[in-house]
Amino acid sequence: MKQRLPIDRSKTIETLETLVRINSINPALVPGAPGEREIAAYLTDQLDALGLEVSVDEITPGRFNVVGRLPGRGNGPALMLNAHTDTVGIEGMDDPFAATIRDGKLYGRGAQDMKGSLAAMLAAVRAVAEAGIALDGDLLLAAVADEEHASIGTEHLLREFRADGAIVTEPTDLAICRAHRGFIWYRVETEGRAAHGSRFEEGIDANIHMGRFLAQLDLLAQELVNRPPHPLMGPPSLNASLLEGGTELSIYPAHCTLQMERRTIAGETVEACTAELQAIIDRLAEADPAFQATVEPFFERRPFTVPAGARIVQLVEDATTAHLGRAPAHIGQTFWTDAALLDGAGIETVVLGPTGAGLHSAEEWVDLDSVIDLAHILAQTIVTYCTV
Repeated sequence: MKQRLPIDRSKTIETLETLVRINSINPALVPGAPGEREIAAYLTDQLDALGLEVSVDEITPGRFNVVGRLPGRGNGPALMLNAHTDTVGIEGMDDPFAATIRDGKLYGRGAQDMKGSLAAMLAAVRAVAEAGIALDGDLLLAAVADEEHASIGTEHLLREFRADGAIVTEPTDLAICRAHRGFIWYRVETEGRAAHGSRFEEGIDANIHMGRFLAQLDLLAQELVNRPPHPLMGPPSLNASLLEGGTELSIYPAHCTLQMERRTIAGETVEACTAELQAIIDRLAEADPAFQATVEPFFERRPFTVPAGARIVQLVEDATTAHLGRAPAHIGQTFWTDAALLDGAGIETVVLGPTGAGLHSAEEWVDLDSVIDLAHILAQTIVTYCTV
């Protein structure tokens, strides 16, 4: 194990405060929100000051990726640290950008998800750069857009940059996350026949037909969570997210649309999941010839998993054990991360991040000690991974 590199605690916390005070709400989630422009400019200045080669990409108007590269000597593996800069909205929050510190915790939108991680990544890169350590492989710090919506940031990143290994610093309470579920978004539509509300012999109610589908969907949802779970991801699941149908109170609705989400585990495919939904439609149509419905998947993200014996997992575990004085737990997460995209591109990936609470909620915080711990772990992993 290499010598422990110093982490500047006060500078790291100051960086985190600044990051949280920048409004970087994703405009795809909240129309009119500012997106990543301001936070990208701040990160560019920080990476420039560290002497990294900085690339700024406007991947779509107002949406930015920032990548800092610390070049290696070219004879070792390249490592990417990956975090997203966008956040969800602030509904229900009293002072979302105050970056208030209380009892060792920093509060504010994005504190845990995932600006604490960004601050730790910058601190780790700063420690390596200021120590003058000559790495054999390149080090990339990638701050990407849009993970909270469609991950266009990491999709674009993978067209421009490559690495052998990656650490996605989503929050994990300093446990090693080796797996998480994927998801499929579906559109289900039922067709009826519009008629005046008094003309029952003419109208066909698309909303009631959707109700029949929802009743059967509820049975499938119960069955899914009782299937044998993946040891780290848990069981599959689904939810009926958005429902719209009808035009006027006294008119039979001719059309009803459901948008739903199916959370997937390793081994499940879009084809198999779609077939389960189509089977419900087929049964309902057989029972009532007037029942008409369609199902269509319109967006999909695969699950993520990495073996315990992967080099990136082993080196992160070694660094975590050395710093904390105990071996970290190996866990799975229920939420999705960009790790699945990196893994799908052939980059050996693991997820490790700080401790906190309140993801997407009205009170979000990150534990400051865990941010500093993460910075130490990342710095040590950088040196061991990028050195042959």
